[in-house]
Amino acid sequence: MKVVSLVPSITEALFDLGLTENEVIGRTKFCIHPKEKVKNVDIVGGTKNINIDKIRALNPDLILANKEENIKEQVETLMNDFKVFVSNVENIEDNYYLLKNLGKIFNKEDKAQLFNLKIYDILNQAKINQKVKVAYLIWKNPYMTVGSDTFIHKILEEIGFENAFKDQKRYPVIETEDLAEAEIIMLSSEPFPFKEKHISELKAFYPDKKIMIVDGEAFSWYGTHIAKCENYFKELIAEVEAIKM
Repeated sequence: MKVVSLVPSITEALFDLGLTENEVIGRTKFCIHPKEKVKNVDIVGGTKNINIDKIRALNPDLILANKEENIKEQVETLMNDFKVFVSNVENIEDNYYLLKNLGKIFNKEDKAQLFNLKIYDILNQAKINQKVKVAYLIWKNPYMTVGSDTFIHKILEEIGFENAFKDQKRYPVIETEDLAEAEIIMLSSEPFPFKEKHISELKAFYPDKKIMIVDGEAFSWYGTHIAKCENYFKELIAEVEAIKM
């Protein structure tokens, strides 16, 4: 089966499940894992600006898309000519069924189950002893954070953080003053590439707060990625708990 993936984390999952470059024939420019394999796969645009003509030329048997990451109208256009599987992953249960379904589609059910078990095991063990209120920023100019109906929020909760913006939905725009109640401000490495200089900017407002860069992929990449984040979550929790002591 020849497949085009329009979702970076799903592209990674396909290779993790054992598919090859002969099967994954198209990807977006943001599909960067696994590096040594995706470099051999044709790029069909970005997640929000798919090159439909390129996809037609590849003539895949299946296209994998996502409700949040791809543009509805573009996906619907592809549906006129191709079989399209559209995922919607908002929590760990959704992720479980995503991997389960991918396992069925590609006859990789055993591998999918192993990844699911590993993910549950990691999230069951990676727990902060005492809840810490955090603000998780995904964008700058304007600052944007995450509400309670996002995958990032669910991962924060799973490992024991309290989202300072849990009463809001999706990705609200906020002001610097809105971060006052957060004990820790997390600056995600993606989609906006926060750097150390951005920590300094916020320190001017909140000199006594812990402000840290976090791995955006660990919190937002569903599929198999969380199965690779055991050490990262442990180190992050240890760093946070050292602050709280």
